[in-house]
Amino acid sequence: MGFITRAQQDDGNTSTNVTTTTKTHDHLRNDGLGAKTNLSAGDNVGKMPSFGKWIKSSLLDLVTMLCMGVVGLGVYFASPAPTRSFPIFFQDGEIVYPQFAYPLRRNIIPIWAAALMASLIPISLILLTQIHNRSFWDANNAIMGLLYSLITAAVFQVFLKWLIGGLRPHFLTVCKPRVPVTTLEETGKGLRNIMFDRRICMGNEKEINDSLESFPSGHSTAAFAGFVFLALYLNSKLKVWSNYHSAMWKMIVLWAPILGATLIAASLTIDEFHNWYDCVAGAIIGSIMAFSAYRMVYTSVWDYRTNHIPLSRESKSFSNGPN
Repeated sequence: MGFITRAQQDDGNTSTNVTTTTKTHDHLRNDGLGAKTNLSAGDNVGKMPSFGKWIKSSLLDLVTMLCMGVVGLGVYFASPAPTRSFPIFFQDGEIVYPQFAYPLRRNIIPIWAAALMASLIPISLILLTQIHNRSFWDANNAIMGLLYSLITAAVFQVFLKWLIGGLRPHFLTVCKPRVPVTTLEETGKGLRNIMFDRRICMGNEKEINDSLESFPSGHSTAAFAGFVFLALYLNSKLKVWSNYHSAMWKMIVLWAPILGATLIAASLTIDEFHNWYDCVAGAIIGSIMAFSAYRMVYTSVWDYRTNHIPLSRESKSFSNGPN
């Protein structure tokens, strides 16, 4: 009764609001992949610009991505910056941290495969949605946003690997330390002389460098940067969280990329290339970059009324691309 009374009192405003909401509701329900990208008449939605105009609007980003890629590769191939101390044996000969003594195994999913999946799968699905959307600027913003997420996350994590790092689960195996228990008091440092640095390692230098850069996980970072962005994009098209009861298959489609990212990250604890906290840190970094990148190129992240609308380079709140 209270609702009816309130509606009668605010008849004019309520009628307008109900009409608007109903139209939005019906529009979303009748659209197979979610709301189309045309919000206002006069916007050149889906209109493909000339190559020169596209280059002019995107050149700065393309140059920035190229520079960040070069910086990231340079840091990736650099030797670890810090000299990390680590224990090996107690004075009685027992290994201090057996969690760093796992055997060296091959990756279940190589880093190049994780990077390809995190980029090509989202790009393929973005292009597939254009069968319905037919919007150049939607595809452009989605792919550019995906690249923002992947490249920024990659550079972020390689700097952490280089400057912070950490021991991989197989560190002691590739280190091959030569420390007789009887000489611990003469060669070790710290309390009870149990701490050492990489100078006692006799293994392959490249493997040792890699085993000192466990934190954070590059696989996990790339997977979540790509697949979380894809999940946000799918939500904007399918309207999983909207103003009506959505179908269950949409929720499954939405969470499938997150499952894929989680499986990629978790595989690193099975092949013993990363500690669990390396994977969690990578997932957090990748997810943050995905959310940041999505909001840069679309009007909103969670608002079902606007999260499908690509932003232009200009300061128009509801533009669908440069005119």
